[in-house]
Amino acid sequence: MIIILHHKTSRILSSIALGLSLFSSSTIQANEKEDLTRGLTIAAETEVSVAHGKTPLWLNANRHGLSSLESTNGYLRITAMRDAAADSLRRWRWGYGADVAVAKGHASSILIQQAFAELRWGLGVLTIGAKEQPLNLRNDLLSSGGQTLGINARPVPMVSIGLHDYAPLHFLNDWVGVKAFMAYGMSTDDGWQHEFTGKRHSYTDNMLHHRKAGFLRIGKPGARFNVEAGLEMACQFGGEPYTIYTETVHKHNTGKGLTDFLHAFIPGGQDERDGNYANFEGNHLGSYLLRMNYDLPTCEVSLYADHFFEDHSQMFFLDFNGYAGGDDYNKHSSNKMFLYKIKDVMIGSEVKLKHFHWLDNIVLEYLYTKYQSGPYNHDRTSTIPDHMAGKDDYYNHSVYNCWQHWGQVIGNPLYRSPLYNDDATISVKNNRFKALHIGLHGSATRQLDYRLLFSWQEGFGTYDAPYPLPRHNTSFMAEATQLLRNGWSLRIAVGFDHGKILGNNTGAQITIRKALMRF
Repeated sequence: MIIILHHKTSRILSSIALGLSLFSSSTIQANEKEDLTRGLTIAAETEVSVAHGKTPLWLNANRHGLSSLESTNGYLRITAMRDAAADSLRRWRWGYGADVAVAKGHASSILIQQAFAELRWGLGVLTIGAKEQPLNLRNDLLSSGGQTLGINARPVPMVSIGLHDYAPLHFLNDWVGVKAFMAYGMSTDDGWQHEFTGKRHSYTDNMLHHRKAGFLRIGKPGARFNVEAGLEMACQFGGEPYTIYTETVHKHNTGKGLTDFLHAFIPGGQDERDGNYANFEGNHLGSYLLRMNYDLPTCEVSLYADHFFEDHSQMFFLDFNGYAGGDDYNKHSSNKMFLYKIKDVMIGSEVKLKHFHWLDNIVLEYLYTKYQSGPYNHDRTSTIPDHMAGKDDYYNHSVYNCWQHWGQVIGNPLYRSPLYNDDATISVKNNRFKALHIGLHGSATRQLDYRLLFSWQEGFGTYDAPYPLPRHNTSFMAEATQLLRNGWSLRIAVGFDHGKILGNNTGAQITIRKALMRF
């Protein structure tokens, strides 16, 4: 059985939740009696997947980790959700959710997918627990996913505070809106890591997470044209990382104090093994995001970009390169700088058709990750004083292994997730690639809609372990959802992978859902 929260974190979160509950109760008593069941929806869902080979990519990916690569898998899922919007007439609004599945062919037979409480005041929101969060500035159903904060892995239990929608800046006549959030939490996949690696390869227990993001919207609400721009950042830190060598095990010394939490928020410090090559403490990564939206009478057209970075070389595109040689290779000898290229980026477009229900949404994306600041000289040495910080090795880290949770990459699933590895290592073995992705959505009737996903990828492995020859992969999914009477719905999907990155896989999936009660 999965234990969602480490006992210390659980006590902290419980104390916070109790305090919020008492505060909310006093507020409610001061106003009017609260009905916390109003707006509550309870639903049941069962899903079965069968495949020849592994479960195909788009029957498995971008489902918040409630999925499996096993050739036969399924679950029975019960959810109880109350959106805080049910208290729309109140200043203080409560939401909560519980989402539990009994599974076969998954990482565990009992899956606590979501368990959270949420408090909102105005646009502000405080969330405590594990909750599935949507993509920023992209379409959840049709996009290949975000490179930093995606929807591919199971939710990490976190304490999160922020603005859930754009707050207009009135002193700028509402031409600019801002939203942001900050969160801290802890991974729940210790048991999975132990089983997957057999403790014969590196793993990390009780890993801490930090995430933050901020966005600006330029353009008045309801304007025909607006621009959204922002920054997502994340960090893995703390915990107990173990590096496994042939005959020895090394436990890294990491910090879990206030200073370490601050270093996760504002990158600083260094990891134990950095030595002379001081990097920031923890595994930091992030993305610059940009989206431009133009609303026309017949359609809404959007263009967007996602530039991913692992360190300052792709975050600032500029690096100090004025080190001396020989024994003085760590000393500054000049003001020489090195300028990096801007090559690694996702470019996407989305078209929403307003009057053509057969095809009402089109997403097209191109993703390039081959550059990674170049293949040369990650750090200076006594014989090579150049400091060009290349070989960024996206999603991989020397201490914290990989940007993943329960074997699925937290970002974009076109980066090959550790679950596919047959050598029991927690690493991404294909992070240098170029890919084309297409997503289509439409409705045949008011009760029947469909979704098509297609991806083509050319992979080159990693800089340290390149493929001898480029490998290719094609993944496809066709899905239809029929709304039935009395709260029933039926979803049927088929998909395949073909190529040498994910292998040749063919599969089908059926999902039946019933809304049991609405209050």
